[in-house]
Amino acid sequence: MEVLFHNVRELVALAESENKQISEIMIEQEMLITERTREEIMTQMTRNLTVMEEAVERGLKGVHSVTGLTGGDAVLLQKYIATGKSLAGDLLLDAVSKAVATNEVNAAMGTICATPTAGSAGVVPGTLFAVKNKLNPTKEQMIRYLFTSGAFGFVVANNASISGAAGGCQAEVGSAAAMAAAAIVEMAGGTPQQSAHAFSISLKNMLGLVCDPVAGLVEVPCVKRNAMGAANAIVAADMALAGVTSRIPTDEVIDAMYRIGRTMPSALRETGQGGLAATPTGRALEAKIFGGAVLQSE
Repeated sequence: MEVLFHNVRELVALAESENKQISEIMIEQEMLITERTREEIMTQMTRNLTVMEEAVERGLKGVHSVTGLTGGDAVLLQKYIATGKSLAGDLLLDAVSKAVATNEVNAAMGTICATPTAGSAGVVPGTLFAVKNKLNPTKEQMIRYLFTSGAFGFVVANNASISGAAGGCQAEVGSAAAMAAAAIVEMAGGTPQQSAHAFSISLKNMLGLVCDPVAGLVEVPCVKRNAMGAANAIVAADMALAGVTSRIPTDEVIDAMYRIGRTMPSALRETGQGGLAATPTGRALEAKIFGGAVLQSE
């Protein structure tokens, strides 16, 4: 497959040499790979943005899953923000609440946009619609935010994994948080290299995160992990914008995630057989949901 870049080093070098944003490089890459026009690609991403916004809005109104395991937490967070007593700050908690809102919609069988997966779909839109209130981006800048996220996601998907079953939750929420961090930096006016540093800082701090869904469902602890992913992304972006750099190059961080995922036991890779899923409460919830039928290991 002919592509403009295969890794983050090539992506940043291309953006710097051509004096373009990472989002622009990704748009050009999509045009090359899919053989579609810029207008067609932008139209599709605009639809993705709409789906994300609708999911956030629905979640903030309050939704609950059929199992009863998740729901209503996005509303609680917004009410808490309104009290003016939050310790983390309104923007960060707003991102957390909107990430939670998206994943609560997913758990309630609503429509979301996988970024990069359904289980990690809250981080990118959650951060986007939170920083929107701070940075006041144009519609095009919001769409570019998604392309920047996609550029880094493209590298991870092709050089490591975005699958919890293959690499644990580090590959899902970890990748999503890092993708969001890179996109925040670009929207805030940072350089391509700063986006790469933000990605690295974010992903480094989620390495080794296991995928241990209770009852095998994308609810517990997935929804709250999206919350932490959103917070992680914003802090990593701020660090990069402040001039903090990652001592380990981005592509090496991605490779480390891949190697860590390969060494994880299957019980910690989406099978619902280890971690939180294997706790007494996790097993009790599983039995309650499935009428006493507990998932068996592979």
